[in-house]
Amino acid sequence: MAQIRRRCEICAKGPMVAHRISHAHNVTKRRQFPNIHRVHVLINHSPRYIHVCTRCLRSGKVQKAS
Repeated sequence: MAQIRRRCEICAKGPMVAHRISHAHNVTKRRQFPNIHRVHVLINHSPRYIHVCTRCLRSGKVQKAS
């Protein structure tokens, strides 16, 4: 089984810790994962697949290959 990439290869954003709060205000820890996509991009003028968060895609930090 393939391992799931949970870190952006551009900005290194990874899982964060948050609280799950119930209606009775019981607080437990939970993990928030960034929105990671496998994208075909140009790196040094050569096409490659990398795992990128949607924030880096939207801000234009990577150029998608056609």
